[in-house]
Amino acid sequence: MEIYEFGQRLIREAGDFIRLRMKKDFRIDAKLNPNDLVTDVDRETETYIYDRILEKYPDHRIIGEEGHGTDIEDTEGVLWIVDPIDGTLNFVHQLQNFAVSIGVYVDGRPHCGMILDVMNDHLYHAKSGEGAFKDDIRLTPLEDTDLAHSLVSLNSNWVVREGIGQAFTKVVREARSTRSYGSAALDMAFTATGIVSATLFYRLHPWDYSAGMIIISEVGGRTTNLLGEEIDVLKKDSILAGNQAIHGELVGYFDSDASFIESHRRTHGEK
Repeated sequence: MEIYEFGQRLIREAGDFIRLRMKKDFRIDAKLNPNDLVTDVDRETETYIYDRILEKYPDHRIIGEEGHGTDIEDTEGVLWIVDPIDGTLNFVHQLQNFAVSIGVYVDGRPHCGMILDVMNDHLYHAKSGEGAFKDDIRLTPLEDTDLAHSLVSLNSNWVVREGIGQAFTKVVREARSTRSYGSAALDMAFTATGIVSATLFYRLHPWDYSAGMIIISEVGGRTTNLLGEEIDVLKKDSILAGNQAIHGELVGYFDSDASFIESHRRTHGEK
């Protein structure tokens, strides 16, 4: 079975696993801070995905949010980048609005991406060069929009953060309105469908954005960091994804702000 087809089947199975596991009690722990949660279901789902990938492809490598692949430092061969539950806060508090995200890269090049909206059972997926889909429906190419006539997705926490808040505040003021869905993977899937015109994050991990980047690219969108720089799929970075026009417009709010650039370099380093 081809990787893309296997991945779609696997992520659907992972969704089934989560929905069944949710019927039982699960433990909730904090990681780096009280708002950075992880549950037994996150860990068990990652292990479920990890085991099945290696059963099928023993020579493939896997990076997962909950600990798999911490020693991986290059993108040689076939690399799976997995977030077993993206939006754990939503999972814990709402039991909805969370996703499984899987991006696959071959020798550093994007191969396929899959994002499963678990509770709605919608699968957003794409293989490089073959278009993007929501379930079996092909997504149409993104239309160009400007900020004044667009919904954009961003986390309001960044608006009040010293050193970076001014740039985000300008975006909020100029946008038609803003949204935040609490799952970076879903934010990027909704950007690929045009539900929002762009999505912005100050700090994401590879498992948060790896699948979404591929899907957005397949509908003609663009993903970089907030300064317009290309993304290294093995590293944390800021993310700016959207249709071509609004992407270019939004970069201007960040790469012209000296305070933001300084904070960004301090957080993410020089390119």
